[in-house]
This record gives sequence, structure tokens and C-alpha cells, in this order.
Amino acid sequence: MKTFNNKIALNLNSETEVSVKGFIAPIAYTSSNFHERWNALANLQVAEPEKRYPTSVFRAFLPNGSISVGECWEVEKQGILALLQQLLPNPSLDMRNDGGDSCGKWACLRAYNDQFADIMFRVHAEFAIQDGWFTPSQLAGHLTIDRHQETVAFFQLRVPEGILNFDVNWETTEDGWDPGIVITDAGFCPQMELCAGTQTGVQALKFTETITEEDAAHKLACCFYKSQQINWVPLENALEIAQAQQKPIHAIAVDGPLADEAC
Repeated sequence: MKTFNNKIALNLNSETEVSVKGFIAPIAYTSSNFHERWNALANLQVAEPEKRYPTSVFRAFLPNGSISVGECWEVEKQGILALLQQLLPNPSLDMRNDGGDSCGKWACLRAYNDQFADIMFRVHAEFAIQDGWFTPSQLAGHLTIDRHQETVAFFQLRVPEGILNFDVNWETTEDGWDPGIVITDAGFCPQMELCAGTQTGVQALKFTETITEEDAAHKLACCFYKSQQINWVPLENALEIAQAQQKPIHAIAVDGPLADEAC
């Protein structure tokens, strides 16, 4: 794998402002139809469709010192919480169903040239809603900085698409459940997103040093899950590789994803 030795420093001008738009589309489906039975989920909507922020809020995504392409660092807590409140009013970075490695907020320098730097990030959070809580599979995105102007050229934070991209926990007495009992469900939300600027210009940029979005996403996943550090092998190739390397086969069956919080 290629290594990058050139380090750059990043900064943002605190005197400018950024207008951020927020979107939450109606829930498309859940496995047990919670989106039809639970009012808080049926009526889930963005807290503030548009909000202006001081650019200093986005410093939460910047590293403390100079960094190279492919390096990861932890995102500052207060800045990300301020942004998440635009989506839903009660975010928390302390995952209630934490299995030991699902908490976190990490960023990675994906690419840069003389004028722009592109940061990819991943955040795990949950939101308290009436009678329960809502947990996205992950909140991922880009922050692209104009290094000359020290301004935000593009920002996107979103819940990625997937067959299931969120998990919910409902405290209900429906169907005879005892008070205090929490029941769970998972489903798909077509859009849960914050964005500013336009991505079109960013996609056309030619960078001096870069890694692919797939590589950056894998580096970020490894910051959360030790399972992502395993060299997984497709089942159809396992026997051939095991015989060639004279190693045993470890087969694992799971009923949910290993790399996000949608169970």
C-alpha cells in the first residue's frame, strides 16, 4: 500500500458563516412496521431545515497538527453535537447499545491539492425521541476545505443508503408489553442528511495526493471495529487458500452487519 510522507496543516476562518440545509425523508419501511404504529417514528422530521453556523463549528473535523493523506484522527465532540441537533434535537455520542467498539467519531484526510483538502469522516450517534431512541447505522460524510480562503467549500453528513440503515428502540405497552420493556426494530430511511455547498465541483478536482473513497471508508471503519482489520476471504475461495497456506478455516455465521449499527 502506498504511503504518503507529505504533511499539511488545515485551518478555517472563524469570521465566515456556513448555511447548512437539513433533510429527513419519511421512513420507507421497518421490519415490524414500527413506522406505522409509533407516532414519533411515523412523524420523524428534521428539527431545522436550514441553519447558519460560524465556520468555527467545522473546526471540530480538523486535526490538531499537520497530517498526511490516509491518516485518521478523532473528531471534537461539541462541534459535531451542535450540527447533529439540526437533524434531531437530542443527539448523544454515548451509544446505549454499545458493544465495546461502536462508539466514536473519526476523520481521515482523503486528498488535497494546492487549493483544496477533502476530509472524510464517520460518526456514531443516537437520538432520543418520544418513548425511545433512534440509532442510524452511521453518519458519514465529507468536509472539503478551500485552503486559500480557509472556508468550507462543501459539507455533507448523511446516513448512507442500505437495506437497513437505522435501528430503533421503543418503550411501549402496545400488544400487552409490560411498562419499561423496550422492543427493537430496524428499517430504511431514504434520506437523513445535512449539506452545504455543492459536490459537483469537488468531484471534478485533480488532487496532488489522494486515496480512494473506498480506502478512506475502510480506514474509518477500522477505527470502530476490530473485525474490519481481519482479512476476510469469500467462502468460495477459502478452501483453495487454506490448502495453499496450510491454515485452518474459521467460518463465521452472523445475522447482522459487522461494520455498522443497523442490526
